Amino acid sequence: MLTEEPNIDTVVNGSEEYDSSEIQVLEGLEHVRLRPGMYIGTTGIDGLHHLVYEVLDNSIDEAMAGFCDQITITFDHNEYGEVCTVEDNGRGIPVDIHPQVGKSTLEVCLTKLNAGGKFGKGAYKVSGGLHGVGVSCVNALSCYLEATVYRDGNIYNQVYHRGVPVEDVKIIGHCDPDKHGTTISFSPDFEVMEKNSFSYETLSNRFRELSYLNHGIRITIVDKREEEIKTESFHSDGGLSEFVSYLNEYKKTLFQPISFEGVKDDVVVEIALQYNDKYDEKVFSFVNNINTREGGTHLTGFKTAILMAINNQLSKNAKMLKKFGNDKLESADISEGLTGVVSIKIPNPQFEGQTKMKLGNANVRFIVQSLVYEKLNNYFDEFPGDIELLLDKAISAALGRIAARKAREQIRKKSEGGGLPGKLADCSEKDPAKCEVFIVEGDSAGGSAKQGRDRRFQAILPLWGKMLNVEKAQEYKVLGNDKLQPVISTIGAGLTRYNNQIEDSEQTFDITKARYHKIIIMADADVDGSHIRTLLLTFFFRYMRPLIEAGYIYFAMPPLYKITLGKKIFYAYDEADKKRIIEENCAGMDEAKIPIQRYKGLGEMNPEQLWETTMNPETRLISKIHLEDAEEADRVFSMLMGEDVEPRRDFIEQNATYVANLDV
Repeated sequence: MLTEEPNIDTVVNGSEEYDSSEIQVLEGLEHVRLRPGMYIGTTGIDGLHHLVYEVLDNSIDEAMAGFCDQITITFDHNEYGEVCTVEDNGRGIPVDIHPQVGKSTLEVCLTKLNAGGKFGKGAYKVSGGLHGVGVSCVNALSCYLEATVYRDGNIYNQVYHRGVPVEDVKIIGHCDPDKHGTTISFSPDFEVMEKNSFSYETLSNRFRELSYLNHGIRITIVDKREEEIKTESFHSDGGLSEFVSYLNEYKKTLFQPISFEGVKDDVVVEIALQYNDKYDEKVFSFVNNINTREGGTHLTGFKTAILMAINNQLSKNAKMLKKFGNDKLESADISEGLTGVVSIKIPNPQFEGQTKMKLGNANVRFIVQSLVYEKLNNYFDEFPGDIELLLDKAISAALGRIAARKAREQIRKKSEGGGLPGKLADCSEKDPAKCEVFIVEGDSAGGSAKQGRDRRFQAILPLWGKMLNVEKAQEYKVLGNDKLQPVISTIGAGLTRYNNQIEDSEQTFDITKARYHKIIIMADADVDGSHIRTLLLTFFFRYMRPLIEAGYIYFAMPPLYKITLGKKIFYAYDEADKKRIIEENCAGMDEAKIPIQRYKGLGEMNPEQLWETTMNPETRLISKIHLEDAEEADRVFSMLMGEDVEPRRDFIEQNATYVANLDV
């Protein structure tokens, strides 16, 4: 039976009719459910956590207004799945009838996008949840939400399903007249959100951060999802100074944290900074407790003022001027080893988008800049020993920068010349999304990998000799290292110091130029192999972190054992795997008589075995490296790979498992 072909213009351009029937009006919170990304950024794990932050923001706003000092966040299960409960002892969301809407104000706040106490100058002078869409968005994206308010000796309650009230706000009991606060419980709707689980680690780190930013508040997290309940309580009396000390916990610092605050034109500025002996920079900026990960005018003012203040001190120091041979340091020179926190509170912040990643208020730059410049100069005039240490470090960084620039230029010329390392066995495929490179420990394993690989899409780069620990080296030494240069050239995306929120003209890394979208570190399954993996991962974290963030870095998982049972061959990847295979296939047999080969290294495998066990995409196991919490990762890298032995020893003692027979 023949059917009439549709008109091509109708297929591409839609209906020829365009009248009022074509216009959709989405009522209430329907638009949030239809386009959640517009409101919370993503429906993935970050969006799930954003729901928690939106509820928590309301409690923090109560704290900033001076009406709340206790917040508890609990994770548990209910009939809908995971449930998050945020409880505070603030004033409690108003429950009386709203004069404009004719409904309880509690219901208005939870169902109207543009409803909140943060638009005028009454209930909140400063606020993180500025747009009035926070908790109502959470309601829209939850299959279940329950709000409980303690006010005026009564307990008010309302339950919602997918943003729709089940019934009107009602009194469900009475309480002490002095008790007040709000409790919001919600279960995310995974018909709209991607299926994920609340991350205790990610959320607890955010709550710790908030406790530093709002000293005097106690924030408690309780996780009841597992049999063993986890709980932590965060409280800070020292505020940003304690925050900076925490960030530098495993680093050798030049002097104590410097902190100060000031107010101008209703803008409250709080600053804390400290220098350590490392080579990277870590600066966090906040506006009304919102982490502005992309920085903004407040961060620009902070950085500009530090450079001006240090150059002012340099101009007055004849000894340092003679050592440097120049009278001006650059921004990159004063960035090495800087740990800082910039927090401002402002009545009307101008953010770029609902996700609030960058501040745009032009006047804030000059407010922060003038305050930091004045306070820093006063501090350094009072403590000349501290500025002496800092100038010495900055001048060393400047000399290293000059050397690094020359090394970068050499790398750029090699890249433009199309030169690839001689030991690289490249693949024939040119689409990076289809290509993978194995960075292999040792020439022997590299030889087997080259023979066993699929040459169409698999490249092999053997490594040899002792790897450099970049945690202990300046940038120019990394750039000139003969063990790392082949890795840099092979990947082809350049190299950069990953300075948080800093625009650096010297940064040349471009992830779009990465020649492979799978970079697989393949090392022996022993202590030495683990060391190689750790050194390479430290390098990628410090100098090519966007590769980790994009999910391009993997660990190969070579087997430890080959078990031969007649014509069947099994590969076991750890002791538990070996035990399972034996129990399932060798019941009743004497294990001593079972042919088990323990691989001492990748070089013991022939090309066919290496392909079958470690390289074949159909059968191999590889582990993708995820970066969930860059702040915590930075602390761990500093602790495990840095100069100080004592923190590393303490970590090993606390986390090591006793091993009777260690195969090294």
